[in-house]
Amino acid sequence: MNRLALLLLPLFLLRPASAQSPTPPRIPGQNVNGMRVYLWAGLKTHQAGQHDYPQFLADWSKLLTERGAMVSGALHPPTSADLEKTDVVVIYKGDSGFLIDKPAMDAYIKRGGGLVSLHDALCGPDPDYFSTLVGGAKKHGEVNYTLEAPVRYNVTDKANPIVKDLTDLTLLDEAFYGLTWAKDPGIHVLANAAMAPTPSAGAHKGEIVPQVWTYEHTLTGGLPARAFVWMQGHTYANFANYQIQRTLLRGIAWAAKHPVDELIDYVPPPQPVRPSAARQP
Repeated sequence: MNRLALLLLPLFLLRPASAQSPTPPRIPGQNVNGMRVYLWAGLKTHQAGQHDYPQFLADWSKLLTERGAMVSGALHPPTSADLEKTDVVVIYKGDSGFLIDKPAMDAYIKRGGGLVSLHDALCGPDPDYFSTLVGGAKKHGEVNYTLEAPVRYNVTDKANPIVKDLTDLTLLDEAFYGLTWAKDPGIHVLANAAMAPTPSAGAHKGEIVPQVWTYEHTLTGGLPARAFVWMQGHTYANFANYQIQRTLLRGIAWAAKHPVDELIDYVPPPQPVRPSAARQP
């Protein structure tokens, strides 16, 4: 360190904290009192229009912010510090079970933190463990999927507010079967579907498998926690489907232990009126 730097160092240390690390400006339109959402996405995989995890991070960070949420997220799992300021983690990243930090996640769930699992976020090397977090999980590497095929929903709990806008529609997407299911407690099925007769489905064609569900549980020594699962999302365009989008917004709010329609009904405050520029003579 040169002599000038040594002379200036005490002046830097004497500066007030506000001068050393100024508070960043608020993001216009952000609801600082909204539910805190962490979006865990991943790198793009599969063909065009499929598994577009980075696009989800971009689109849904905007969508949720516009609907009153405090959003953060990345293409990597949330850290312990991230989880400390999160109400619900939304995972849209294939094979997330390989990257999950079990001690950090377990501590988060014990605090009552919520999870939302989308499509192949259910996949990983240890479905027994992941099923204890979200109610069901898929073993990586096993052929237990239909590939791109019609998925026709049968809404099994039409009285549940999460699926109040969901009908027995058909999506061109992908479904899984042969999952590992949590027991005691088990999942609460909101919609199921019969497996399409694709080559990969094989003898499982016609098998009825849950596709949308909720899961409420309590880890030993912890608080009650919630998870919401939507098994589709192979085809990215289905995220923009009106019925699906509203179902996901309600599922996210429910998992965060907020009013189920909070993201649906949010009305942003009016924008401040800016004074018009002074007229030039």
